[in-house]
Amino acid sequence: MRVLILGGTGEARELAASLVERGAAVTSSLAGRVTNPALPLGDVRIGGFGGAQGLADYLRSSPVDVLIDATHPFAATISAHAASAAVETGTRLIAVRRPGWRAEDGDDWQRVATITEAAAVVRARPQGTVFLTTGRRDLAAFAEDHAHHYVVRTVEPPMPPTPPHMTLVLDRGPYTAVGETALMREHDVRVLVTKDSGGNLTSAKLTAARKLGLPVVMVDRPLPPDGVDVVASVEDVLMRLGSGEA
Repeated sequence: MRVLILGGTGEARELAASLVERGAAVTSSLAGRVTNPALPLGDVRIGGFGGAQGLADYLRSSPVDVLIDATHPFAATISAHAASAAVETGTRLIAVRRPGWRAEDGDDWQRVATITEAAAVVRARPQGTVFLTTGRRDLAAFAEDHAHHYVVRTVEPPMPPTPPHMTLVLDRGPYTAVGETALMREHDVRVLVTKDSGGNLTSAKLTAARKLGLPVVMVDRPLPPDGVDVVASVEDVLMRLGSGEA
């Protein structure tokens, strides 16, 4: 079986390892936005395809039996490209999306549809420190806010525009509830803004916010493209492939 994985996530690396172990010919494609990424087993290509048409051309020129979209839940553009290219070339497509987070007792969440809406919610709040963990590509929405101070955590240094009053924390998960609680206390955080990425790698901030009684502005993830076979885990993908389901 020849598999192309659109990766960059822990699920993608786990899936590549499992498929290689089963004798599949696996190529993982990484976007190349992170310096020194964790590389999966199997062949690896780094860099985009050139949109949906570029991916379709690649699928035609390379022998691929199954295309697996194991990108981040908020990588809506590449997911749309994958769906379009799969339809155009008649390639099997399976998308793996870890379940989103759910509020628990003691949580004070406000769900919003977009990062722009999240920024509007923050601007309407009293002055104070905002812990912003939405990634370096979404900071422009907060760039006009002169009333709040932002603690921005990213893996890579962000490019402007950024919030005018900002403390930058360069770090990557996994994080612990103890560490997240200490960070929020150190910076006197008053509200957490995050995306509904799901999974355990970065969920400790939600535990810390609950413990400290802090409100959370949660950006909902985009819906997957219509007609895509979406599964919740690596095990589900392996079951699909093992059973021959498309």
